[in-house]
Amino acid sequence: MAGSALAIDDSNFEAEVLKSDVPVFVDFWAEWCGPCLRVAPFVEELADDYQGRAKVAKVNVDQAQQTAAKYGVMSIPTFIVFKGGEPVELFTGGIPKEEMAKLIDKHL
Repeated sequence: MAGSALAIDDSNFEAEVLKSDVPVFVDFWAEWCGPCLRVAPFVEELADDYQGRAKVAKVNVDQAQQTAAKYGVMSIPTFIVFKGGEPVELFTGGIPKEEMAKLIDKHL
């Protein structure tokens, strides 16, 4: 499905995020997290908005515990922008779509 956020887990995190040649906005979330579900439509819209310029990915922390632990994700939603294999922005908590876009725009 073109433009929708990538589903990322421990097995494909390195290939899709760390080795990406464009910035990657990663939403660490879980199905039981109310704020995560409220911002989910924004994350999907960003995947369309940034298609070809940046990747937008979702990491379910229940299914990717190693990755969540590696990046110190203690509360969700947590958003991390990766560029060149390194985390360059981090924000925890529900934020409007415009704020998410600003996190990405800084690294394009």
